Amino acid sequence: MNLEIQAKKDFMKRAIFPGTFDPFTIGHYSIVKRGLALFDEIIIGIGVNQLKKTLFDESKRLDIINQAFADEPRVKAMVYNNLTIDFAKSVDAQFILRGLRTVADFEYERTIGDTNRILSGIETVILFTESAYAHISSTVTRDLISYGKDISAFLPPNVKL
Repeated sequence: MNLEIQAKKDFMKRAIFPGTFDPFTIGHYSIVKRGLALFDEIIIGIGVNQLKKTLFDESKRLDIINQAFADEPRVKAMVYNNLTIDFAKSVDAQFILRGLRTVADFEYERTIGDTNRILSGIETVILFTESAYAHISSTVTRDLISYGKDISAFLPPNVKL
């Protein structure tokens, strides 16, 4: 490999954006799009949590994310089944990107971020959710789906369920 290419790769700022993403909403999409101003690459990590009952299987969640970022080569999506910090290390990510919707989310995110940094040295970067999307959550979106409601306004552009 050419030394110039290797040097660029060595200094690439890569973040993971972990979550269950059941489903991936416009709020998640906004965090990733805004995160691209900070990072060279973002890997959306779909975490497998055996304790969570999901509406969509991993394949469908990958499909939704790939639809959303079809024209953005700096965003990739992967499924992982281990600790988030181990996933981050496996893809050479130096950062964990998180979104913060409410004050109630802050303490949880701080605790997890501090723990991840202590255990791995990986920093967590938190972006505040845009006000227009603060009310949108995957839980609410799943509930609306279960009642047959149109959730197109809650999904990223170009995404079809």
